[in-house]
Amino acid sequence: MKKAQGVLASLVPVTCVTGGEIFCFSGKNPLEDKQHGCRILIYEDLAIAMDVFFAFYKGGTAVRKGPVIYALSDSIGETAELVARATASQFESGEIDIVRVPYISSIEQIENIFQAAAGQPALICHTIVSPDLRVALENLADKMSITTVDIMGPMIDSVQTVTGFIPKLKPGLIHQLDQEYFKRVEAIEFAVKYDDGKNPNGLLKADIVLIGVSRTSKTPLSMYLAHKRFKAANVPLVPEICPPPELFEMPSDRIVGLVLNPLKLNEIRAERLRIMGLAPGASYAAVDRIIEELSYARSVMNKIGCPIIDVSNKAIEETANSIIEIIRSKR
Repeated sequence: MKKAQGVLASLVPVTCVTGGEIFCFSGKNPLEDKQHGCRILIYEDLAIAMDVFFAFYKGGTAVRKGPVIYALSDSIGETAELVARATASQFESGEIDIVRVPYISSIEQIENIFQAAAGQPALICHTIVSPDLRVALENLADKMSITTVDIMGPMIDSVQTVTGFIPKLKPGLIHQLDQEYFKRVEAIEFAVKYDDGKNPNGLLKADIVLIGVSRTSKTPLSMYLAHKRFKAANVPLVPEICPPPELFEMPSDRIVGLVLNPLKLNEIRAERLRIMGLAPGASYAAVDRIIEELSYARSVMNKIGCPIIDVSNKAIEETANSIIEIIRSKR
């Protein structure tokens, strides 16, 4: 990242994990950048200062004047960020930055975020469950006329009204180290161990086995399913290599075949070759070779009798949900 000029150059450099430099500061008072006509907020909390810096600066010197959504949480902030990103994806008129601020534990931290949002096209969404922090946030929102969205509050209140249950109002309960957590970890370890046809003996232990030619999203789907606590293995199908016999020994409803439009697969493989610095004319990305592979893969899938999903125009989440429905329908 290039060094910033003017006021930015006087700020403390912090080395990023990427090896570049960003410029922020650990202090108390806001500072006006006369050169760029924007406000740089300076915090004692360096982590927040870094987030704010990234929200407003691109490439070291360019001022970010576009809208920002601050996603706050008194836990890790994953839910708030996902909702913010899902919302931002609905707008094509311009880029919307998301600044995730987890582990909010004090009113002072909330005040810092409101300072960052003041005078900018920004809103604040949050999943804060602590009553004191929620009240402080609502009061600041009214005082500073900043739009806020309470993601968790209305849901908690509605469940309490319908059921009569009293909420615990403790942050981070969903991330406790409970049985479900350890099942997820076990499933992730399984997906890594039995990825790409490694150790076919493990196929019989899988909840689901994904088969298909190269670049049909077998590995990312296996990892996504693992996060949903399903033990997923995957096996590549190549005409020159016989599929492992275990595929024909296990129930066909625990196997899902993945196929892709040949032209789409051609684009994906050509890009893969480009990234790897290989010649674009390699047979790996040739349409004739792809058609041959897909034909062979379908013959194997038909022999097994497993369901087949065309992933050509599907997101990983959509395909994974289809696979999960297949798994659950057979249980």
